[in-house]
Amino acid sequence: MIETLLLNFLFLLFPVLIFLIFFENRLHYYILLFLSSISMVLCMVYPLKLEGGYIFDLRYIPFLIVALFGGYKYTFPMYILLNVYRYLIGGPGIGHSFIFSTIIFVSVPLLHKKFIKQSPRNRIIGAVIVSFLSMVIYITWFGIALPRLNKEFWLLTFYALTTGIVVMAIIMILIEKIMVNIKTRESFLHSERLSVLSDLSASVSHEIRNPLTVTKGFLQLLNTSQAILGEEKKYIEYSLLELKRAEKIVSDFLAFAKPQSENMIYSNLKNEIEYVKNVMTPYANMYLVEIEFYFNNLSNIQYDKNQILQSLINLFKNAIEAMREKGGTLYIDVTNEKKDIMIKIRDTGVGMTREEVLLLGRPYYSSKKEGTGLGMLMVYSTIDKLKGKIEVESEKGKGTTFYISIPV
Repeated sequence: MIETLLLNFLFLLFPVLIFLIFFENRLHYYILLFLSSISMVLCMVYPLKLEGGYIFDLRYIPFLIVALFGGYKYTFPMYILLNVYRYLIGGPGIGHSFIFSTIIFVSVPLLHKKFIKQSPRNRIIGAVIVSFLSMVIYITWFGIALPRLNKEFWLLTFYALTTGIVVMAIIMILIEKIMVNIKTRESFLHSERLSVLSDLSASVSHEIRNPLTVTKGFLQLLNTSQAILGEEKKYIEYSLLELKRAEKIVSDFLAFAKPQSENMIYSNLKNEIEYVKNVMTPYANMYLVEIEFYFNNLSNIQYDKNQILQSLINLFKNAIEAMREKGGTLYIDVTNEKKDIMIKIRDTGVGMTREEVLLLGRPYYSSKKEGTGLGMLMVYSTIDKLKGKIEVESEKGKGTTFYISIPV
């Protein structure tokens, strides 16, 4: 009995180890689904055979993990595979397995959204509790199906409950560790990219601005000359307009540079957020968007005023444009949470997929056809300079929420 359960445990470690070795650079849910399905089938291939032809294994642990992390979308293929293969195995207990797996399939994925939002520690505890309760129900039902409850059944009950708890805890700890490693690596690489962009923007922008200023000055002098004909003046005016556009591009690049000392202030962000709210209100009214603002922050931080203003404008503008089809409400909430300033910006717009959320802040990525992605890149760059973090929750058709935490 112990040997079979340990063999099942080895099969359950299989997807975690394979993912850790070959796919740790990014969390691929379809790969996890495939590997989890293999481990579930292997558990069923090598079950614990009991009196009367019944079998017992740990197939429901990967099933539960996928249900909690992936919801119905990823659980359904495993549900079909589990019942088809159990039918092919044959013997008593097919109906029992089908009914129990159906109960798991219907009920556990309902916890998915709440489960994902929990902290890693709470997710581990939650998964262990779900595994324990599922095992208790399964063993109880199993005991009813057996002709008699002998010593073998009570040994199975003890080993199944303890193994279910320990195995689920170990696998969840490994999964959470992998997820933390992925996030840490992505955060480090993103910070490195922003740092390089900041240094490059500052040096290149200053170098380009000087010759632009000189050229603009000479063209303005030529434009006032009496010796220049009307047709030639028109060419000079076109040149000045293009120089003005070039200066605007340079200014945008300077926004990615390190904070400028002349723009640094020490404040609680209230004036900047209220200013941006007032500036964006007419734009919001155009799209029938209401703005609700709540401010309760007593902590002050040091920041570049211009960069914060531009970042807030970019965030508010994106939120308003996400609601331009049907209107809606833009919620702005600024509070203190422990030692952080928490800025919550929520819209009721079109929302984004998980893949789109993961791409936010990447250079030249934008969900808008006319967008360049530089606006969101600047937001991430500005918050990164303040040692802050940005988390995004979004659902297609239901809106998006930005959670910005800035340490005091």
